[in-house]
Amino acid sequence: MINPTEVILVNEQDEAIGTMEKRAAHEEGLLHRAISIFVFTPQGDLILQRRAHNRQHCGGLWSNTCCGHPLLGEDITEAAHRKLQAVLGFDTHLDKQFEFRYRLAVTSGIVENEYKHIYFGQYNGPIHPDPKEVVQVEPRSIALIKQQIQHAPGQFTPWFRLLMPSVLNYL
Repeated sequence: MINPTEVILVNEQDEAIGTMEKRAAHEEGLLHRAISIFVFTPQGDLILQRRAHNRQHCGGLWSNTCCGHPLLGEDITEAAHRKLQAVLGFDTHLDKQFEFRYRLAVTSGIVENEYKHIYFGQYNGPIHPDPKEVVQVEPRSIALIKQQIQHAPGQFTPWFRLLMPSVLNYL
């Protein structure tokens, strides 16, 4: 049976080597598979989410449209669609853009050590965020996001700040 609280542990080539409870993987800083989704409006604004304050880490911070972890045996693109629907209440066409490997200590005792699959999409419609996950959703121009990251980096999740330069290369 698939456990939705487990992440897929991977090696440096993103080959699955096991599974572990999500919390334990983050506490131990073990490399695992993840997805990050960047959805833009037709005008080119990036739809940001502000994480719910009760999240395990980085509560109340702004981040990219959606992040998550595929389930064991789940296609990575299908996982991206599943997370987008579950967290923000909509779905849209997604294109995989690139992969990104990083390791960051995000808070005391929590390490994000992820092999991320990055997806882009476009959407212009209603958004219905899950209040357990997201407290606010807001489209912002890339210019404004760059300015805000420079002047108030603490308002954004560490992985979002790290990913943005690479994301900009694909726009």
